Order: sequence, then structure tokens, then C-alpha cells
Amino acid sequence: MLSDKEKRAQYDQFGADFFEKGGGGRNPYGGAGGAGGFSGFSDPRDIFSQFFGGGAGGGFSFEDILGGRGGGRARSHAQNGQDATVNVTITLEDALLGTTKKLRIRKNDSCPDCGGSGAAPGSQPQTCPNCHGSGQVMMNQGFFQAPGQCPQCGGTGKVVTNPCKRCSGTGRIRVEKEIQINIPPGVDTGSKLRVPGGGDAGINGGAQGNLYVVITVAEHDVFKREKETILCDLPIPLTTAILGGIVDVPTMTGKTRMKIAPGTQNGTLLRIPGKGMPALKGGKRGDQLVKIQVEVPVKLDSRQKAALEALDLNSTNQPLQEAFCKKAARFMDN
Repeated sequence: MLSDKEKRAQYDQFGADFFEKGGGGRNPYGGAGGAGGFSGFSDPRDIFSQFFGGGAGGGFSFEDILGGRGGGRARSHAQNGQDATVNVTITLEDALLGTTKKLRIRKNDSCPDCGGSGAAPGSQPQTCPNCHGSGQVMMNQGFFQAPGQCPQCGGTGKVVTNPCKRCSGTGRIRVEKEIQINIPPGVDTGSKLRVPGGGDAGINGGAQGNLYVVITVAEHDVFKREKETILCDLPIPLTTAILGGIVDVPTMTGKTRMKIAPGTQNGTLLRIPGKGMPALKGGKRGDQLVKIQVEVPVKLDSRQKAALEALDLNSTNQPLQEAFCKKAARFMDN
């Protein structure tokens, strides 16, 4: 056996179990094997069934690879059109109430002259003579044969012998269209809306692709947004923060009035229920948070300065300063 180059190569590859009495032996891949290693299989499909789990045990079979027993015919030549994406920027007010936008997009549409067939008016595509309409031809893959796309028809199963002049036989033309989209309330930056059939036309009767509209909500000069919550900074006079009072507060839907308690500190957050953004699902509106900014006067005349000095505000009623001084006292010693 070792003096035979072919048998020695088989021994090196499969081991001694490959050779048994009478020259038969176990095939490493299942079934009885002879010198060739695969004689136990009567049909190449049996090899694929063994490798890939075909048959009653599940998996897929040789027929699955070749597209059925009918000579490897393609099940469908239709190709769906590609999806398209467009970016749209809207205002925060648009996101609050919803809006309608008109967009101009460029896409591949079905040729109106040939109806998408690619053949000149009055003619029809012909069955491909190379693959006989299957869209596939058998190609050698080592010692197996496997189906591949027909090079003559590109896998469609048909050829156009008299092409349409308008689309040059492709069945589609490039067009610019205006479409109208409805943007619902509650969208946020990154929201994606789907317009069914707004993408490229399909090929050979394939479905039209979809159009995806990606939303960007522009920054606002008064309000900020965190999901369904609206935030607003509200400057108030020092006297109002000290004495309290009623102030006007802007909201996305108009002015409202808010009470400021005496002694309100800078950075205090006050809540206005139901004045935020609507949820995209359900429509319930969030709240608005108002952040108080106590404004210290920057220009005082001598009379105002004298009045403030007479108040001696540094001596009493400074709980934050007093608490801080107690905690930081050990760091203040020289």
C-alpha cells in the first residue's frame, strides 16, 4: 500500500480505517467506501444530504442548493426596487404640532413607454436561449456542478432583442418627483418615517422600494428638549427672588403665569405640567421645567448702593453661606 503513491496519499489523508479487508473500508464521510472514498453514495445528492443535514432530520438538501429538481430553474426573476433615504430638518414647533412637507426626490421609476419591460412598444422580451428562461446555468465546481447566474440574461431568464429607446432596454428611467409627507407630532432628531413605495421601481415585476425620511429637529433659541420634557431658563430680578411675586413664563403654546416664592434661590427648577412635547406613541404631553436665574444688577447708582448697604444683607438670612462656611472652616485656617 505504501509503495502505491495513490494509496499512500489516501492513507495520509484518511488513516488506516480507510482500508479494510477486501479493499473496502469505512468512508470517513459516512457509508461504505472503496478506493475512491465515495463509492458508498449512489447519487451526489447523498453526499450533500450527509454534509448539510438534509432529509428527514432537517437542514437543507441538494435540491435546496440547486433550486429544486426541475433542472435548477430560478423560482422568481423579480427584483425589488432599492430603498431611498432623504433627510429633513424641521422646527421644534413643527415637532410639537406635526407638519406637512413637500420634498423633491430623484429616483428610478418604471419606464412609461415600455411599462418596465425594457422592450420597445409592440414587442416583448424573449426567453433567454442560453438558460431557456431559468436564469441559471450549471457551472463546474471541482468535481461537482452548481448553478450560477446566466451571463447572457443576467439571471432574469429573458433577453430584450428590440430595446425601448426611452430607457435603453433597462425598463427604468431616472425621474425627479415631488412628494408630500405628513410628519406626526412628537418626532425627535433621529426619528425615521417610512413612505411605502417611495423608493426605486422594481425589476421584472418586483415590488417598489420604500422611502425613509430621517428627521432632524433644529435647535430653538428659547427652549431645549429632552425627550418629552421642555426646558426653559427664566431670568428674574433680585428683588423678585427675595420678596417673591408673579412672573410671566413662555411655553410652546403661549404665555402662562407662575408664582415665585420669597427667597427663591438661583437654579431653582419649577414645573409646569402638560406643557412639554407630546409622546410619539400615545400623544400624552410631557412637562415644562423652568430654571430660575436670579439676575444681579450690574449698574447701581449711589442711592441704590447706599440702600443695599443699609440693609446689611450679609449678616443674616444666608443659610447656604452659613452651611458652607461651617463645612469649609478647616480649610480656611492660615
